[in-house]
Amino acid sequence: MKAIVYDRAGVPADDPASLYEMEVPTPKPGSHDLLVKIQAIAVNPVDAKLRAAVPPAAPRVLGWDAVGVVEQVGDAVTLFRAGDIVWFAGDITRPGTYAEYTLVDERIASLAPSTISPAEAAALPLTAITAWELLFDRLRIAEGGGDGQSVLVIGAGGGVGSILVQLAAKLTALTVVGTASRQETQDWVRGLGAHHVIDHSLPLQPQLNSAGLTHIDHVISLTHTEAYYAQIIELLKPQGQFALIDDPASLDVLPLKRKSVSLHWEFMFTRSMYRTADMAVQHALLGRVAALIDEGVLKTTVGEHLGLINAANLRRAHALLESHKARGKLVLEGF
Repeated sequence: MKAIVYDRAGVPADDPASLYEMEVPTPKPGSHDLLVKIQAIAVNPVDAKLRAAVPPAAPRVLGWDAVGVVEQVGDAVTLFRAGDIVWFAGDITRPGTYAEYTLVDERIASLAPSTISPAEAAALPLTAITAWELLFDRLRIAEGGGDGQSVLVIGAGGGVGSILVQLAAKLTALTVVGTASRQETQDWVRGLGAHHVIDHSLPLQPQLNSAGLTHIDHVISLTHTEAYYAQIIELLKPQGQFALIDDPASLDVLPLKRKSVSLHWEFMFTRSMYRTADMAVQHALLGRVAALIDEGVLKTTVGEHLGLINAANLRRAHALLESHKARGKLVLEGF
């Protein structure tokens, strides 16, 4: 089968050697695996981070977001059958979705939404799982809860932010504040349901004050946490909650003590990486998100469709992510 791989870390995204096509054997499913023929994929920051920083022992297939058709199932599979159209965010410890076929454990996949295209659906699994786990698992905000409370989403125009804003606005009673620095991205975030949008390139507290908010109950930082950390501590309410997904070079937690602020990390690959007892929660979660899409409650977060799944278009996607100018999700479709 065709696969797009990388074999060296740190090669610039615009260099043809950074991602290239090769033929690899079609994988065979294990007991709980689905062999999926890929229809569409999305490209995530984690893809670019791994390509830039993690040298593989052999050519590695990146990419985890995908929609595709089940071609074959393992002998212990009970949730799916051949011909089902599924979506998933995969397992970071296994080969990814920059390929014609991939394997995914049935417990972290679900039937894809039926009312949107494969490319529109591929934009969502990884970010939807991340956003859902942030709100409902890490911060433990109940669906329908949060009345009288506020959440600030730093980096609300990106992939995770674009679905997180929707989940918070549609499924909770929180006042949702998103940050974005460019006018088009601010408009995008407002369109997703944010009650207020502020510019993270400017001091945050004065803008919150202008919006009638003095302090925030919950802060979710999705990017450049170290740049905003001091401001986050100041604007959080005593006994507030702080969650993040990025990788600060360092994070001094002592300043959180005075306000008894709790700290929460989110990494959506944890369940699959450690084969946790509740691994199938992600199957149910993706099924719920698919239903919300088909009901018209949530919408796709596609920012740009980059065309066919090939090495050149994947290099374009990585370069866009590294420029930090991507809005929403970058998707590719077909071979």
